[in-house]
Amino acid sequence: MAKQKIRIKVRAFDHKVIDQAVSQIIETAEKTGAIVIGPIPLPTKIEKFTVNKSTFVNKNARDQYEMRTHKRLIDITETTSATIEELSNLSLPAGVDIEIKMIIEEK
Repeated sequence: MAKQKIRIKVRAFDHKVIDQAVSQIIETAEKTGAIVIGPIPLPTKIEKFTVNKSTFVNKNARDQYEMRTHKRLIDITETTSATIEELSNLSLPAGVDIEIKMIIEEK
């Protein structure tokens, strides 16, 4: 008997926005009767950039910037067609990237 599960990866630059999106996903999945595992916080990716303030004269004057990408993982088991339809019609805040995978496990 094959068991299917939905794995959702959520990425965003703002941690408040990603938490809001994750709570919205969990709420809609539980409303349709599915079992939700997560959200599991994954490591935050930090990209750092150093830029010269001036082009020629002040070589030692620099600005440093960083960009943080927050990630969460959600597993949804015992899904129905209503669960999949509700998740596809879900409108999330701007700046949130979602990756949805269907995983089929055979026993």
